[in-house]
Amino acid sequence: MIDQLVTTQLLKKNFDLTEIIIANNGKEGMQWLHDHEIGLDDPLIILLDIRMPEMDGFEFLSEYEKLPDTFKRKTQIFMLSSTLDSEDIQRAENNTYVQRLLGKPFPVKEFKKIIFHD
Repeated sequence: MIDQLVTTQLLKKNFDLTEIIIANNGKEGMQWLHDHEIGLDDPLIILLDIRMPEMDGFEFLSEYEKLPDTFKRKTQIFMLSSTLDSEDIQRAENNTYVQRLLGKPFPVKEFKKIIFHD
């Protein structure tokens, strides 16, 4: 919960964002995607935590894979974790849909460079 608050404030401050959708777990996030996949025209960036209640990041990615390719082409997923588990790190880095695994706390400067290709 604290991570979400801090990350939200960093994103708003550094990217001049007005709308940030927060899901408390993978299940809520997947439901939001299902509810909005038809009308979503703008590109979407998902910050996905590896460890979440109800549906973790890897379970989310399994469900995400079932979404239409037209939707997935407009979406970028960045996985967040403080894990040192080499298996989790490798799973995230090898996943087709994960652009990059980022550490916690959220590395806003690194993320900004990635997004704006600095």
